[in-house]
Amino acid sequence: MMRTFRAIRAIWAMATSSDSGGLESGLVEIRTTFGTRAAAVDCARRLVTARLAACVQVDGPLTSTYRWQQRVETAEEWRCTCKTTATRRDACVAGIRAGHEYETPQVTIHALAATASYAAWVRESVENT
Repeated sequence: MMRTFRAIRAIWAMATSSDSGGLESGLVEIRTTFGTRAAAVDCARRLVTARLAACVQVDGPLTSTYRWQQRVETAEEWRCTCKTTATRRDACVAGIRAGHEYETPQVTIHALAATASYAAWVRESVENT
């Protein structure tokens, strides 16, 4: 137990030390899913090319179970996890919706804290147009 506490304390100290640059806010992670890997990869490429996201990770297949039109459905899906800035959030969501195959796509947005160097890279990747 004590070793676990020391490890957690050491990780926290590294993450918040001046050597690591501390943690910065102002970033968001936007998640959505697609019915095919090809559609997810296409979305990732469109968003990064348009500088709406610095990075889009595609993972899957996932098994999703959900209610749609009064029925319980199960489908194989691929998830896109997009990293962008809070200022580019709405444009990124619009980019996702514009090319989405679903009538009601899942779009969730999560605030992020990241190292200063990663946050700077994300900002540079999406805001230098």
